[in-house]
Amino acid sequence: MKVEEARKVAARWVAQHASREAGFRGAYFSGSTVGLPGEAELAESSDIDLIVVTSLAAPPAKPGKFRFEQALLEVTYLSWNQLASAETVLSDYHLAGSFRTDTIIADPTGRLRRLQAEVAPRFAEKPWVLRRCRHALARIERGLRGIDLAAPRQDQVLGWLFPTGITTHVLLTAALRNPTIRLRYLAVREVLEAYGLGATYAELLQLLGCSQLTARRTEEHWEALERTFDTAAARAATPFPFSSDITPSARSVAIDGSRELIQRGRHQEAVFWITATFARCHKILAADAPEEGERLAPDFLALLTDLGVGTTEALLRRADEVLHYLPRLMSAALTIVDANPDIHPGSA
Repeated sequence: MKVEEARKVAARWVAQHASREAGFRGAYFSGSTVGLPGEAELAESSDIDLIVVTSLAAPPAKPGKFRFEQALLEVTYLSWNQLASAETVLSDYHLAGSFRTDTIIADPTGRLRRLQAEVAPRFAEKPWVLRRCRHALARIERGLRGIDLAAPRQDQVLGWLFPTGITTHVLLTAALRNPTIRLRYLAVREVLEAYGLGATYAELLQLLGCSQLTARRTEEHWEALERTFDTAAARAATPFPFSSDITPSARSVAIDGSRELIQRGRHQEAVFWITATFARCHKILAADAPEEGERLAPDFLALLTDLGVGTTEALLRRADEVLHYLPRLMSAALTIVDANPDIHPGSA
């Protein structure tokens, strides 16, 4: 399916469903497809991200991934409060990129277009870029310092993994690139190679724990994940914010997408999402099929051991390594910002 065709499908879903909901105030595209040309092919392992804006102070739960007219959509609800001003958006490294260009699907009040018109010309101003880098940096620190030592293994892993993965977002933000989720390490590798910072990429892989992981060993972990995923998807009953990522509809992203990276020789870039999906599957199994979770636990532990985070103590040591690395990370981000020809002076 072409990107433009998928966008039209998303717009029809908004018109037929979201626009009829109480509190609907608009919708816009986000994520990695924002910068793609309409004629580009949308990979089977990709979805179309869109944000539905609501006037409700507490937005509905995220529907997540689902199929609509053969397109895989990922829908998130956002309150108007989170888009309070252009300055609010410009300071948020996840929100700002969607308003860099016209991504608006529906705007019954006209407010989204006014917001986009204010954000776009200031998006690449250096003070705002640096503020977004610091926003990402703060999320790393907050996440790693908040790991719950009493939580089950899978929760501790997620509490370490996602903040560690935000290290890529600091650098992608500095390069004015989309802070993609699943493909963050692939995207940051391209950025760092372009800026002559290959050594920084090697350091990010060390912090993740996969710098010495071979393609064959990664494939073995992927095979184990495939078994775990299919079991979790079949037994899932308890709702989690990520539940739509562990379903047959999302298999092309979580399983096929990781295998595609391994086959392309990018096995290290597949490790982040393999680990995230493994941990999420075990959260589902702990809630809905604990006997299956126990049976499949050795496969999960084998991956964690290979990453050097097989115990709580080891995981906390790695978290400390990431925290100590943050000044070097920000230094690399400043190098990119200073060298980036698309960033221009401004005043925040």
